Amino acid sequence: MNYLSGHLEGIKKMIKGDKYCIDIIKQNEAVIAAIKKLNQMVLENHLNTCVTQAIKSRDKKEKTKKIREILEIFQNSTKK
Repeated sequence: MNYLSGHLEGIKKMIKGDKYCIDIIKQNEAVIAAIKKLNQMVLENHLNTCVTQAIKSRDKKEKTKKIREILEIFQNSTKK
């Protein structure tokens, strides 16, 4: 997380310092890639904890909810 905030602060300084636009875009792309990696890690944890618990439980509503949440994330990401 410190990596992301540090990177964003660096981009802010680049913009204020009127740095070359392409260099700023490259830094933005690095932040986007880091956020995507972070999302993958969070999703993996979610699957290993919350989703696993819901599947093991007898609560069909909870299972359906967890599956729907994950599908919604993937559907939204393909629309972008």
